Amino acid sequence: MIYHFSITSSTNDDARDEKYREGDVVWADFQTAGRGQRGHEWHSRKGENLTFSVVLEPTFVPIAEQFSVSEVVALSLVDMLAEYGIDAKIKWTNDIYVGDRKLVGILIEHSLAATTLRRTIVGIGININQTEFDSAIPNPVSMAQLLGRKLNSEEVLQRFLAHLQCNYNALREIKNEELEIKNSDNCQLSIVNCQLNNDCALHKRYNELLYRLNEWHTYALPTGERFQAAIRGTEPSGALKLEDKSGKITDYLFKEVEFIIF
Repeated sequence: MIYHFSITSSTNDDARDEKYREGDVVWADFQTAGRGQRGHEWHSRKGENLTFSVVLEPTFVPIAEQFSVSEVVALSLVDMLAEYGIDAKIKWTNDIYVGDRKLVGILIEHSLAATTLRRTIVGIGININQTEFDSAIPNPVSMAQLLGRKLNSEEVLQRFLAHLQCNYNALREIKNEELEIKNSDNCQLSIVNCQLNNDCALHKRYNELLYRLNEWHTYALPTGERFQAAIRGTEPSGALKLEDKSGKITDYLFKEVEFIIF
């Protein structure tokens, strides 16, 4: 069910209400306190873009494997944009870029059960028809700017939800199959093979679509130190694999490294 509002403070905050169940969408034309990653605000002109949250209940995903939900969301956005002829990439961890410009922001918030995820709120902001942006925003772009025409926001939303349902159902089948094998009398090798043949399908696609994959660029540590490195993929945990000029590959978690985009 899609719940469409003219204005709200934050769709992610609204979607936390337990009255919303899996698959429900909270969509607002304008957010007064929209949030992005790293505590940033999400800036969007009223009625020109898509700002919404999707409620998921991925109780089949172990806590340690929660990054697989992020992968599904990012892949669904890239798949939707491909329908419009837009060649998008995934900027780790979740933003969607075209070239060096940000088209989509994602904020995923989980609540946990004992060993699995209980409830997930997927907040998404897609620049649809906005063509003028605040100069304080460093590198935005919209679908309208890329395509040279205005788009119907509800159509974009419905196309995304169709891809999300497909990819999310695939993830559910994968995790349920893994659980069945782990609970069976099959040998440990069978478990490993199952994980490689199934989980890796989504994870492999995510890695193949990474922004700046195998390119040399500048990155920064929290200390301010900058260094040259190339992205070599991500771990299933979500850690980013960066190779420095000496050939050393280091895994970085969220907020442990920052992209420098000139």
